[in-house]
This record gives sequence, structure tokens and C-alpha cells, in this order.
Amino acid sequence: MKKQKKFTLVLLCIYLIVLTWIILLKMEFDFSLLGQMNLRSINLIPFAGSVIVNGQVDTSEIILNVVAFVPFGIYLSMLQEEWSFGRKLIPIFCVSFGFEILQFIFGIGASDITDLIGNTLGGAIGIAIFGLLSIVFKEKTIPIFNTLALIGTFFMVALLSLLTIVNM
Repeated sequence: MKKQKKFTLVLLCIYLIVLTWIILLKMEFDFSLLGQMNLRSINLIPFAGSVIVNGQVDTSEIILNVVAFVPFGIYLSMLQEEWSFGRKLIPIFCVSFGFEILQFIFGIGASDITDLIGNTLGGAIGIAIFGLLSIVFKEKTIPIFNTLALIGTFFMVALLSLLTIVNM
């Protein structure tokens, strides 16, 4: 594995750890709080309950789900350039589906088809972004994305750390 791909794999692992912490652990370090949630529900109607908050349409959660999974599509494309669009989308869908199942099993969040759709759409957008920019940047695409991902990872970890410290 080339040096750039190894670096991409490290960044993907950091991303998946942070994503898991956000989605499953609700940005908590005190796991006993998660046990108190006891939130176990399933919404199988797309864009139904999740977008209605206080009688108003709230799309912010859907947008955040889409944005949160864009890097997954980019990382997967960087590591598996030869895979087709559909083949890249399968692991993204499976990880999202896995998160929804685990939220239900552990009662730590609402399992929602809208989240699954938004997450998968975000991954698809990431795949498309990588595909388009690889046409422009050619062989420099992966080093450029790795540099941007390193900067983004640093700022995301710093922001999440700051949020955690402030909210303690």
C-alpha cells in the first residue's frame, strides 16, 4: 500500500471513531448517561417524524446527516478508486444501517429511515465530489484530499474537544 493510501486509511479510522462517538455515544464520555436514555423507536416512513419539530419542518438534522457522511464517500473513493459508484455506496449504506441497528439495540437513539437515506446520500455526494475533482487534479487528487482531510480532522477534533470541555 502506498504511503498516501496508508495515510488515508489512518484518517478514515479517525473519522469513523469520531463518527461513532457522535452517532452512537452522543458525544458522551459517561456511558452511564447512555443507559439512562432508553430511547428505542423506529421510524420507517421517510421524512416523517424526524423533520417535524414543534409543528415546524426542521431539515437541519437531515442536512447534518448528509454532511457527516460526505467524508466517508471521499475516503472510500480514495482507497478504492477502481470500485464502481454502486460498490462504493454499499459499505456506506451498511455502516449507516449498522449505526441505526445499534441505536435501537442499545436504546440510545431513534432508528430512522430518514437518517439512513441522508447518510447514504452524503456518502454518494462524497463519491461524486472525489470523482469530479479527480478529473481536474488527476494524480494529485489523493495528496490534495489527504492534506485537506488532515486539516479538517485537526479542526474537527479541536472543536469537539473544546465543545466537550465547555459542556462538562
